[in-house]
Amino acid sequence: MAFPSILSDIDWKAGVESLGSFEWPKTTLPTKRETAPNGSTILWIIQDTYEGSTFFDTFNFYTGADPTNFVDQQTAFNDGLASITSDNKVIMRGDNTTQLAYGVNRNRQKPPAEYNMGLFILDLDMAPWGCGGTAFFQTLGSGTWPYNGEIDIIEGVHDNEHNQVTWHTAPGCNLTQNTNFTGTIVQTNYTDNLQCNAFINNNAGCGVTEWSQASYGPLFDEANGGVFAMNWDENGIAVWSFYRATIPLDITQGRPDPSNWGEPVAALSTQSCNITHYFANHSIIFDITFCGDWAGNSYATSNCPGTCEGILMDPANFVNASWIINSLSVYKQSWLDIGSTSSAIRTHPIMNLKTCWIISTVIFLHVLVSL
Repeated sequence: MAFPSILSDIDWKAGVESLGSFEWPKTTLPTKRETAPNGSTILWIIQDTYEGSTFFDTFNFYTGADPTNFVDQQTAFNDGLASITSDNKVIMRGDNTTQLAYGVNRNRQKPPAEYNMGLFILDLDMAPWGCGGTAFFQTLGSGTWPYNGEIDIIEGVHDNEHNQVTWHTAPGCNLTQNTNFTGTIVQTNYTDNLQCNAFINNNAGCGVTEWSQASYGPLFDEANGGVFAMNWDENGIAVWSFYRATIPLDITQGRPDPSNWGEPVAALSTQSCNITHYFANHSIIFDITFCGDWAGNSYATSNCPGTCEGILMDPANFVNASWIINSLSVYKQSWLDIGSTSSAIRTHPIMNLKTCWIISTVIFLHVLVSL
């Protein structure tokens, strides 16, 4: 079982069994809600939903200059590298049918807008895995990397079973050891990587490995996937993951409340990192990379056969290199002033800044296609 703290806080079995008939009371709020420092109740209001037949509608396929080659939208859809199934699942995958000469092409979609803070909830049936591959679901700051930060919400390599959450920043942002989370801090030479500084330790950043074997790879897929959630606000950045059977009811109801989810699997606190200084103007990215820095450099110790370059030749090696996505929802924070006579809902002040909260998403998908 994953995440026992969650199971102690909510009756998830009863909630799932009664999901078909359950309705939130129309005149009251759930009994437990986050509160702001001024005592206002925090509500998460839907900002954007990306799913089904409209998932790709807002994306432009990037075909500009790069050391590798990018495929355009028509190529991606013609070759089945991007598609929507009849039951509205979004597929983004590597080429697992074409015998290739050595080489990797990329497929990237990038609209022009960005997010600052928010609650990001991804529901998926499958995340890519397999020898020679690296998968990322991340948010990435605009401008010169890494000065606006990078947050890797899902990060896995080869056929690993444990997801890794990682932050990459400019110097000065650090992970705090006494922050409450259930994962284990990633180490270099038996020393915790507390500095998120991307310019040291070969860009290891500050990472936390989830303890659950169902958080990435074959076991996650066998459990029909699940949900990853990131709460990013001025108080910190926290990540939760739930395999399918343990998704909290407030998420499935579209009324997410992180205060009900127990300890996160990973968290970056303001104790040692100024969140609003190091993270800004983020786009959302889905990424499959083959034999990149991480997969290529770790291949010799991965228990995978042959060489990373050799495994690229056989498309059968990439049958599991796919994203299967049900939905991606982005929520913005609002405050409900219950004590006032109007019980008004106020949007978080940072999200009222037009230059700071620009609706966006990016999908960045590396795929194999024939040269």
